[in-house]
Amino acid sequence: MSYDVLRYHSVNKTMMPLYFTFLFLILVATASGKPPHVVFMVVDDLGWNDVGFNNPDIKSPNIDSLAHDGVILNHAYVQPLCSPSRSAFMTSYYPFRLGLQHMVINAQQPVCAPLDKTLLPQVLKKNGYATHMLGKWHLGFCRPECTPTHRGFDSYFGYYNSREDYYVKVQGNGLDFHINDKINWNAVGNYSSFQYGDAVENVVRQHDVTTPLFLYFPIQSVHEPLEVPLRYYDMYPNITIDGRRIFSGMVSAADEVVGRLVKVLKEKAMFDDTIIFFTADNGGWVPYHGNNYPLRGGKITIWEGGTRVPAFVHGKPLQKTGVRYDGLMHAVDWFPTILEAAGISYSDPKRDGISQWKSITTLSASKRTEFVYNLDNHTTPFQGHAAIRVGDFKLIEGYPGLYNGWYKPNDSWPGEKPNPDYSDLHVQMDPYSYSNWTNFKGLYNIRDDPYEHTNLYDKLPEVVKKLQARMSYYYTMMVPANYPPKDPKGNPMNFDLWWQPGWC
Repeated sequence: MSYDVLRYHSVNKTMMPLYFTFLFLILVATASGKPPHVVFMVVDDLGWNDVGFNNPDIKSPNIDSLAHDGVILNHAYVQPLCSPSRSAFMTSYYPFRLGLQHMVINAQQPVCAPLDKTLLPQVLKKNGYATHMLGKWHLGFCRPECTPTHRGFDSYFGYYNSREDYYVKVQGNGLDFHINDKINWNAVGNYSSFQYGDAVENVVRQHDVTTPLFLYFPIQSVHEPLEVPLRYYDMYPNITIDGRRIFSGMVSAADEVVGRLVKVLKEKAMFDDTIIFFTADNGGWVPYHGNNYPLRGGKITIWEGGTRVPAFVHGKPLQKTGVRYDGLMHAVDWFPTILEAAGISYSDPKRDGISQWKSITTLSASKRTEFVYNLDNHTTPFQGHAAIRVGDFKLIEGYPGLYNGWYKPNDSWPGEKPNPDYSDLHVQMDPYSYSNWTNFKGLYNIRDDPYEHTNLYDKLPEVVKKLQARMSYYYTMMVPANYPPKDPKGNPMNFDLWWQPGWC
């Protein structure tokens, strides 16, 4: 809005008091309309039962404090795996519309989030935000144009692939840690949570507070490998299963990073002007001690345990805090929700996301009444991997995923652990017989049966028919999965043992 009509030389003396009163009101309005700082934090493989505000056995006081002083999103949904969820966060498109619905973007695959799609940081940057990213990318890096600093981020500190060692930063046969477009040689040897804590403090301390900040913070924790310094492990003497004890310590290490973020925002006098969005990218990975109980299943499944995750929003615009919001929220909704919270008008009818900002801030009904868990008909083992939610009902048709039971935190995994690069999922299946699930059909009333115990498929044929019609509609939008074989040109042996772009 322009105020050029208020020209000092045209104001006579009798109008001076009115003029200054009006000028004061303009200044107040301008100050109150200052865009907020925004933090979007993603914790990797954090299950429903892996955080203190859902499970008091987990020590995560900093996360819990933000959640309890904000609005906990009790029905926040994501994709069953990392790359699909992150693509939904960044683009507001369902992965099946981008070709990213099958598994994840693996190392050496010549794939990245489609370059013709505008990402969230690009919109924020265009609207005056300083944009920074710390953590896991996992949206492809075979070309420089695919990497974070070419997709809207002013700076980047983290790794490109799906996972790596927390200390030596090794993924497969190469090292993976970068600052902007450069190799970060200094990253090797220190536990990554400490490094992310240092990095987030540096970003905030160096930030010019007159510019709104967007910090995308997809921390490495708590994805396997299970590694944590001893002092966090020692916080859980009552846990008898070693893997679960390590995993729980990893949550507490991540929580400490959140505490460091809050502390530095307060020191910089930015905290009260910051909106924090928090979510996991998928459910906990059952064989690696992530836990989703009492939800069914886990990561790599379209059961609730793989797709319904811990999430919350914290910030002063919330009209009521300390509550759980039961409206539906999906991964594709974060993009428009964050933009509306930032006061940015952005319309693209092709996107799947719906802004939930007004619904969350006023605790009114969600604007979302249906969503797609996934549509994937690429190859075994996930051929026909499809599910949809319409109202209270959820329809599953085809293979639900690897982990089809209900797993308590101290249960020992009875099967073999899959390779973390997902390369052997066709043989390392759930011990409860893969063949029994390939043509599965299920209908569940999620409101009445959130833990998916009662299959209503044969009892409610009219509901099944209605949901099948909606699923068929979404299938018309699906593009083939972009899941090529690994390209030997991307081998780190060709790049001095570092994972780097420039090979596709």
